[in-house]
Amino acid sequence: VESQRAFIDSYCSGCHNSRQASGGFSWDALDVAQLEKNPELVEKVIRKVRSGMMPPAGAPHPDAGKRKAFASALENRVDAAAAAHPYTGAPDLHRLNRTEYRNAVGEMLGLDVDLSDLLPPDSTTNGFDNMSEALTITPALMSAYIRAAEKISRDALGDPDATPTTVQFKVSRLLNQMRHVDGTPFGTRGGTSVLHTFPADGEYSFKAILYYDYPGEQVGMLLPAQLQGQEIEISVDGARAATIAIDSQVKESEANYATPPVKVSAGQHRLAATFVAKFDGPVQDQYRMIEQTLLDTTITSSTNITALPHLQSFSVTGPFKASGISESASRRKILTCRPASAGEEPGCATKIISELARKAFRRPVTSEDLESLTSYFEAGRKSGSFDAGVRTAIQAILVKPEFIFRFEEEPNAPAGTVYRIGDLELASRLSYFLWSTGPDDELISAAAAGKLKDPVVLEQQVRRMLSDPKSEALSRNFAGQWLRLAGLHQVFPEALLFPNFTLNLAQSMRREVELLFDNIMRSDRSVLELLTADYTFVDEPLARHYGIKGITGTQFKRVQVTDPNRFGLLGKAGVLTMTSLANRTSPVQRGKYLLEVLLGTPPPPPPPVVPKLKESVDNEKVLSVRERLVAHRANPACNSCHRIMDPIGLSLENFDAVGAWRRNDAGVPIDPSGELFDGTKLDGPAGVRQAVLDRSELFLGTFTQNLLAYSVGRVSDYRDMPAIRAIQREAAAHNNRFSSFIVGIVKSPPFQMRTVRSATSVR
Repeated sequence: VESQRAFIDSYCSGCHNSRQASGGFSWDALDVAQLEKNPELVEKVIRKVRSGMMPPAGAPHPDAGKRKAFASALENRVDAAAAAHPYTGAPDLHRLNRTEYRNAVGEMLGLDVDLSDLLPPDSTTNGFDNMSEALTITPALMSAYIRAAEKISRDALGDPDATPTTVQFKVSRLLNQMRHVDGTPFGTRGGTSVLHTFPADGEYSFKAILYYDYPGEQVGMLLPAQLQGQEIEISVDGARAATIAIDSQVKESEANYATPPVKVSAGQHRLAATFVAKFDGPVQDQYRMIEQTLLDTTITSSTNITALPHLQSFSVTGPFKASGISESASRRKILTCRPASAGEEPGCATKIISELARKAFRRPVTSEDLESLTSYFEAGRKSGSFDAGVRTAIQAILVKPEFIFRFEEEPNAPAGTVYRIGDLELASRLSYFLWSTGPDDELISAAAAGKLKDPVVLEQQVRRMLSDPKSEALSRNFAGQWLRLAGLHQVFPEALLFPNFTLNLAQSMRREVELLFDNIMRSDRSVLELLTADYTFVDEPLARHYGIKGITGTQFKRVQVTDPNRFGLLGKAGVLTMTSLANRTSPVQRGKYLLEVLLGTPPPPPPPVVPKLKESVDNEKVLSVRERLVAHRANPACNSCHRIMDPIGLSLENFDAVGAWRRNDAGVPIDPSGELFDGTKLDGPAGVRQAVLDRSELFLGTFTQNLLAYSVGRVSDYRDMPAIRAIQREAAAHNNRFSSFIVGIVKSPPFQMRTVRSATSVR
């Protein structure tokens, strides 16, 4: 304690005292001898000191060794006090989010359901969409679940009485349709590929709508003779079903690109509408082909500028002449038995319902479950076929609270009692953590037998699940949300400034980061490789963006990175684009991102009224971003925050607003030098990366904190920090391998334990 008092007297109390109380904090309010009485405040001190934000630049500064020793001493005392009473705060009643609901339906029914038109988007908390605090339920949402259940159950088994309806699929104008689109047949370009469920065997008609400019002229109307005669190909599961000839001279008001009826079998099929690719040869010598977005379609009919026709939407209408229901993947998965007579129906129905309910409810089925669900089957069977009875039971299962919510039963004990959750609840926590879906049969069986209480068995299950392809959910859901890449599809850089930015490129940017994360997870490498990786994964659009030669097609390939500025997350175009504005870079956002997302040390909040950064206007000298920020920081109200964030972002200025490398900004050579808040010198992206590596304990702690929050589905706070540090220390003993963080979390008190809240708690 005395050494900590001496540190505070030497470096802290001069500003943080009852008279000055800089930043609203005084050491007079925190008794160093009794830190356990105010752990929330202590955790703030630890984070500020570990990051180097305190003491501030210009004040007497301890060397890194003294600073870390002081922070470690505080941590050890807080952790020791918490060890006797570990925090086991549990999430509120936890509803499945849309991703989890979709995955669970897929596992149960063998059907990939697009929920965008059935259920509203989930709210996010701290960047994640699986936090129980945000997963509330309303009467409107419950009604949406009922409507979704009716449609899903009908799609899963088919509908022999289906009448013709029209389903339309829209294609974003941000999508580049000049090249092959993933999921469409080879030898095609543009268009789109979707999963569509045909309700019955029968005939279906397809209709295409193209993009037109304001006068109603088709995009691509100026095509030279070599490229006239464009065709749209409709394919079902990769096989051509129909073609539509395109006349580029037909006005929008006169266009009617529909097919005659085509026979298609019931069930879910991969449906694509795309253009037959044609060789463009030397036409680019005569016409400049536009590959950027069609936000302004009129540019494609300017002199000597054109584009190929683009698909705006296509629709499916049918069935006509419905003729029954063929076998489909979902029917085979659901109908595990087929009654040969009326006498066999009850036993077969019980078998089907038991298997479906076990997956849906994530536990063995009880007699009460069967009694309730069988009554729904009987009601459906009474007014229809055996299939109709099963469909009615499925519909009931999908709206049962046991499916929509992840209940965790509490013991009959006084409020405040700490207890270990049951093995079945633990199995659900584990599967939704690693797979974003319910547990499989092996995990349910192990839990039902009480085997997950054995740490050896539990770790075996964790490693089995990590090796399963379904663990890619961690890369897509956790990594994408932690690193704030979920919104890349909503980024719209100005088309005239960044003409090569398309939705395809944005999707590739996000996928690159997911594949890097996935590779580290599957190879069980150090999590620090997220910062240092000298390799990456690219497809053709992203390779062209980076200037990498020899990559063609939509398949991602691993490539070696030779430029240190591109190593790890800080060199990824997705991260750099998400932290930019539509027309320029934003050193402020990039600096804030690094501090908040990677180091877990968000800068102070801005003052109530923040003046905007000065933008260049007509007849004024165009200023570089650095020059504008210098003027902005002259305002004292802005300087306190910007001196922390700006140097980080300015050291990344060689990356433009879409992450491409550049040397000048507004005609001025870029100066990437700067000084971090603790005096550390920065000089470009490689220097920023090294600064983060020098604070690797903060990066690893932030990673662990976010992973723990994601795993239990609630926001973590200062009370979780002792458990987070324990996980981090154990992982460090295993070279920070990815699996060591996962195993540490799964075995931690926050993941395995709960506290009884009150006698009226939800059970």
